[in-house]
Amino acid sequence: MNKEEIIKYCLTLEDTYKDCPFPNDFESVTMKHIKNNKWFALIMNVNDKLYINVKTNPDYSDILRNTYDYIIPAYHMNKEHWNTIIVDEKVDKTLVKELIEQSYQLTK
Repeated sequence: MNKEEIIKYCLTLEDTYKDCPFPNDFESVTMKHIKNNKWFALIMNVNDKLYINVKTNPDYSDILRNTYDYIIPAYHMNKEHWNTIIVDEKVDKTLVKELIEQSYQLTK
């Protein structure tokens, strides 16, 4: 998956939009709900690596982190409720979409 594919998928979810929340940083984007403006995904390029922050159920966060080495506590966010997905060649695309969908539902 690349950044454009992730953004495109996020925009298939109902009433969503892309935002660039950080001044002078047009590489990082948030995917937000139109109705409440809450983030459900933060997509970042850091040191030539692609990351996605998604909200997860706290009971599920540790399971994800212990099962997948590409899922870690969230970068610069509440680590109890948010995880970072390191998007590389071994990432499970179906799982990424499921986690984005879960984050979307949790932030409605």
